[in-house]
Amino acid sequence: MNSEAAILEVNQVSKTFKTKNFAGKVKHVVSAVSDVSFTLPARKTFGIVGESGCGKSTLARLILRLIESDGGAIHYKDRDLLKLSKSQFNDYRKDIQMVFQDPYSSLNPKMTLLDNVAFSLWVNGASKAEGRKQAYRYLDAVGIPRSFAERYPQMLSGGQRQRVAIARALVLEPKILIADEAVSALDKSIQAQVLNLFRELQQEFHLSMIFISHDLNVVQMMSDEVMVMYLGMVVEQGPADQIANNPYHPYTQALFNSAPSMEVGKRKLDDFRLIGELPSPLNPPSGCRFRTRCPFATESCASRMPQRVEVEPGHFVSCVLYPEVGSERRAM
Repeated sequence: MNSEAAILEVNQVSKTFKTKNFAGKVKHVVSAVSDVSFTLPARKTFGIVGESGCGKSTLARLILRLIESDGGAIHYKDRDLLKLSKSQFNDYRKDIQMVFQDPYSSLNPKMTLLDNVAFSLWVNGASKAEGRKQAYRYLDAVGIPRSFAERYPQMLSGGQRQRVAIARALVLEPKILIADEAVSALDKSIQAQVLNLFRELQQEFHLSMIFISHDLNVVQMMSDEVMVMYLGMVVEQGPADQIANNPYHPYTQALFNSAPSMEVGKRKLDDFRLIGELPSPLNPPSGCRFRTRCPFATESCASRMPQRVEVEPGHFVSCVLYPEVGSERRAM
């Protein structure tokens, strides 16, 4: 990616959580996000995919500073957001908004739809009248009829509530929108409507997006570039079409093979799927963290951490199979 066109740069961001015993002493240190880096180009969509527990939602919260990172840098408008004080960061906060997985829990059930959307504007100094005027505009943009404005969240369907949550995120006119599992709780037919809505809104409001999901097919469809995470680490990253057509990492291949497809007779990349449970982040495997579920694992996988290798222009993978036996592996 061209860093000159970047709107957001995440560099080696990490986060660990400490668990304590009944006496208050540290019992375990969990590495939730480990040295993650990526660049979000302006007006593009960057997809992050992986199973539950891989660290993708934690990463989103680190970007928003809903939790604080242990290290790294996040550059936006030539400033490292992680070095700003809370009050300084608040000046940038409206530029980066998030749509959460559960629209019902993210909306105030005691406020009307109109006031849910207008509330952020009121907090930022807008008058009641101006806030509601803008709220109507964004409810219109996401396809919520004005006749619904005085209804309450519990009176809507899941898809309608998610549209309201999107309107609430957009009302501050952000430059970056983070969608964290924003369609995973919806029925498939409603998912398609909301995904199309994201695309339309991105074009209309010139948004840059980070799209997070456990569904690789959805992420690939929505994104220009895709990053695959496993137990807090990046295992593969590259252009969405390359990830879809020529995935290198066994985990990425297994995700595609495990995902349902609407294409009858679609060629499988290999005849294996994900087996076993995700290892506990309290005690991750040594070396390559995927080795306990990988059909290609060797003894060396347990003794060393795989290095990041560029297998195609702009396409990176962290696996001991590359580059040593890359040509043989691609031919399998």
